[in-house]
Amino acid sequence: MKILTSTKLKATKSPDGRARLHSFRPVWIGMLIAGSLSCGGMAFAAGSLSSSDLAFVQKVSQGGMFEVAASKVAVEKAQAQDVTDLANTEVHDHELVGQKLRSIASANGVDLPTQLNADFQQRVDHLSALSGSAFDKAYLQEMGKIHALDGAAFAKEARTGQNADLKAFGAETVRIVERHIGALHGTDAGYTNKTF
Repeated sequence: MKILTSTKLKATKSPDGRARLHSFRPVWIGMLIAGSLSCGGMAFAAGSLSSSDLAFVQKVSQGGMFEVAASKVAVEKAQAQDVTDLANTEVHDHELVGQKLRSIASANGVDLPTQLNADFQQRVDHLSALSGSAFDKAYLQEMGKIHALDGAAFAKEARTGQNADLKAFGAETVRIVERHIGALHGTDAGYTNKTF
């Protein structure tokens, strides 16, 4: 039996009335069953954000931090120049996107975690252990998966978001994600998932 550690998020209210997300690490025995972007179904009131807007913020904040962390590893480890170039773009763009998301969340009384959850950290650790063309292929596959998931979340928020700032943010950011997906398809380093 394998022991896995997962990060759960817990919501509390601070004395100034702002919702705060905190992480804690319980130990689970057996299999960790969680979607890569799931935030554990937490529910709490946060400023003017609806529950669907809050879920969106939670999902894409983790996804964006993962893209930055994995891409920083790729900047150092990628073998192919087009993968290094893609990784540099990912870091630049998703750091800016993350700053904007944090600003919108903060203005609505939500403080986001600054660390990856256990699932995403495990994925970064796995990438860090690879090298050469195996690293390039694994990195591109990870970027393909997260862009497909986050791209769908941004597109949905742009269509159905309740908060005007998040709705505009979703519309703006889905275009960035689509550009990144195009860059993934343009690499010569073995990216093969053409399903999105």
